[in-house]
Amino acid sequence: MKQPLVKIEGVYKDYQLPKKYLFEKAPVFRALHGINLELQKGTSFGIVGESGCGKSTLARIVMALDEPTFGKVFFDGQDLFNMPKKELRHLRRNFQMVFQDPYGSLNPRKNILGIVAEPLDTLKEKLSFAQKKERVAKILVEVGLNATDTDKFPHEFSGGQRQRIAIARALITRPSLIVADESVSALDVSVQAQVLNLMMDLQEKYKLTYMFISHDLSVVEYVTDQVAVIYMGQIVEQATTRALFQKPLHPYTQTLLMAVPDVNPLNKKQKNKNKVPLFEKIHGSCPFIDRCIKATKTCVHNAPELLENHGRLVACFNTD
Repeated sequence: MKQPLVKIEGVYKDYQLPKKYLFEKAPVFRALHGINLELQKGTSFGIVGESGCGKSTLARIVMALDEPTFGKVFFDGQDLFNMPKKELRHLRRNFQMVFQDPYGSLNPRKNILGIVAEPLDTLKEKLSFAQKKERVAKILVEVGLNATDTDKFPHEFSGGQRQRIAIARALITRPSLIVADESVSALDVSVQAQVLNLMMDLQEKYKLTYMFISHDLSVVEYVTDQVAVIYMGQIVEQATTRALFQKPLHPYTQTLLMAVPDVNPLNKKQKNKNKVPLFEKIHGSCPFIDRCIKATKTCVHNAPELLENHGRLVACFNTD
């Protein structure tokens, strides 16, 4: 079996919360709970879940912008958090990130040449000004902009164009991995389609690996090969995109898919009639028990493990 480009092993992330009283112990919030994932080269992997489930925390850890409390992250076989900072800095040219807000992630005081070339300067790639300008102009054309846009500033572009600039900045170091954290959620639907088509074309051309972080399931269905569903910092279901959208097994995944609007009036979705939680959540119980209509007494005192079920991974006792 091929070595994965990214391998995440048992990652936990805890955040210390403010104390309520002076002499008490500071409470701890666990944002990620034992995440295990593998991303193969040249594929697109989707991470979905509602706001606050830990998607962006996972993205920051994969990008080595935040360090896990426990666990390891390997990039192309190298442990990101067990190497000298100088080596990690050099390795960063191989993984880049596209952020959610295309305007907030661009420095308004810099022109497009300075913004797109910034990773080259930060990673100390030895290029003359002419070489740098030529590379920036070339990558701007690749993302559907003009080579003459290098002297303009972010406020002179539309939202979709600014996101193309952000993608150009991510591509300038010719990385293997791009982590897209809600990269099209701030755009209009028509512009979203343009940017997503662009990213798929660039993936085919440059053999890129994508990690898409999103709460928009329609986007994930369109661009990814595999999907992991996260609830309260835990993966509750992982499968190929086609299998997951055709037949979700975990009750939480089913709830997410039922919440997606459907413009076709002939496609009537079955809604859960029983909306009242059957059991209260206690320590050691299933994390989804207080929202699950399929919960049984088994779920009260046992937390399900992520195990193989019908060709996928599911953390649930009642998947039939």
